[in-house]
Amino acid sequence: MDVLKQLLGRLHPIIVHLPIGFVLAGLLLQWYGRKKNELGKVAPLLFFWGGISAVLACITGYLQYLGEGYAFDTIKLHLWSGIATALFCFVMVFRLKGSQQPGFLQKVPILFLSIFFFILISVTGHFGGSITHGEDYLVEPLPNHLKSALGFETYEEKTIALNEENWQEAQLYEEVIKPILNNKCVSCHNPKKEKGELQLHSQEGILKGGENGGILVVSEASRSELFIRMDLPKDNEDHMPPKDKTQPTKEEIRLVGAWIDAGHPFDKSIGETGLEKELFLSFFPQKLDNDFPDIDIVAAASDSIRAIEQQGVHVDPISKATSFLQVSCINKPAFTDADFELLLPLADQIAILDLGGTQVTDSIFGKLTALPHLTVLKLDHTEITGKNIEQLSILEHLKSINLTHSKFGEPHLSALSTFKKLRTVYVYNTLVKSDGAPKPDDGKIYIDYGDYEVPALPSDSIVY
Repeated sequence: MDVLKQLLGRLHPIIVHLPIGFVLAGLLLQWYGRKKNELGKVAPLLFFWGGISAVLACITGYLQYLGEGYAFDTIKLHLWSGIATALFCFVMVFRLKGSQQPGFLQKVPILFLSIFFFILISVTGHFGGSITHGEDYLVEPLPNHLKSALGFETYEEKTIALNEENWQEAQLYEEVIKPILNNKCVSCHNPKKEKGELQLHSQEGILKGGENGGILVVSEASRSELFIRMDLPKDNEDHMPPKDKTQPTKEEIRLVGAWIDAGHPFDKSIGETGLEKELFLSFFPQKLDNDFPDIDIVAAASDSIRAIEQQGVHVDPISKATSFLQVSCINKPAFTDADFELLLPLADQIAILDLGGTQVTDSIFGKLTALPHLTVLKLDHTEITGKNIEQLSILEHLKSINLTHSKFGEPHLSALSTFKKLRTVYVYNTLVKSDGAPKPDDGKIYIDYGDYEVPALPSDSIVY
C-alpha cells in the first residue's frame, strides 16, 4: 500500500498541470468570445474537466505529502488553495450554464469571477512552486538591490579580500569561510528556504545541522557532510550545491576542508589556526604579468614613429591598453651600435626591444640605459660577449634577456644578480655551460639553457 501511495503521489507534478491548462484555456475562450458569445458551450466544458483534473491533483498532492515527509506547514497554503481552485472550477461551470445556480451567484459579473479565478490559480501555482523551488525562485536571478525592494531577504555576496600584509590577521570564518557559504550555499539554506532543514547563514545553524544530523565532524573533513557534499563530482545527485547553481571553486572547497580539519573555529584568525599560506594565494590580488611596466605614460609622437619606420625599424604598439611600444630590427640586420641614436625619440615608450640578428656589440649596453622602461630585451644571434652587461642593472623594469646564439661568456653570468627585476635569461648555444655554471641571485633568476629533448614515442619506430 505504501508503494502505491508513493507512486500515485509522484504523479502529482504531472497531473497538476492539467487543471492549469484547462482553466487558462477556458478563461482565454471567454475573453475571446465575450462579445459574440460564440463559445458559450465550450468554456463550461473546459472548466468541468479542469475541476475533475484539479480534484485528481489534490488527491495525488495529498498522497505525495504523506509519502515524501513534507511538513504540513510547508504545504498547507498550496493544499487549501488547490482545493479552492477545484471547487471554483465547478462554480464557473454552474455560472456559465445559467441554470440551477444560487441567486447570489447570478448577480456576480462573469468578468469579476474570471479575474478572481485567474488570481486564484496563479496563487495556487505560486505556492506549489515555492515548495519545490523556494519562495524566491523567480526573483533569485535579480540583483540584490531589486530583491530587497521587492521585500525579499538577501544575503549579500562578499568578496574574499586577502593580501600579503593582512592574510594572517584575517578572521578565518568571518572573512573566508562565511563568504564562501554565503555566496554558494545560503540561497538554499536560510531561515526562509530551509532545504534539508539546514541553515548555513549563521554559526548556530551550521552547528545544529540538518534533517540527517550534524554536518561537521571535529577535525575530520573527510567525515563531515558539509565537505563531502561539496567535494562530490558535480553529476552526483548528492553533490551540493546542485549543478544548476553557481559552484564553489576547487580552492574554496579545499579551504572549507582545511577549516574543518583545523577544528572549524569561528573566532580565530588564519595565523592562529596555523593554516599554510598557499591555501589562500588564489584570493590575493592577481597582478598582470605584462611585458611593460604598470605605469601610465604619454603616447609617442606619430611623426617620430614614422621617421624610425622609414629607416627599416619595425614599431608596434604592445596593446590598446598602454602607450608602450615594441621595437624590432628584424628587417634591419645591418643595425649597429651607432644606429641606436635613431631610437632615442621613443626612449620613454620602448618596453620591448628586439636587436636579434643585428651587428650590435657589447658597447650597446651603455646606450640601452637610456631606455628607462625597457622590460624585454632580445640580443640573440649577435656578437655580444657580456662585457659591461652590469650597466643594465639600473633598468628597474628589465625582466627578460635573450642571449641565445651569442658569444655570451659564463664569467659575466654572476653580474646579473644585481638586476632588480630580472627573472629569465636565455643562454642556449652560448659559452655558458648548463653543468656547474653559477646561478645568479641564488636561483631567483631562471637560466634557460635550452637544448630540450622530446622523449621518444613508441610510434616513432614505426616504418610506414
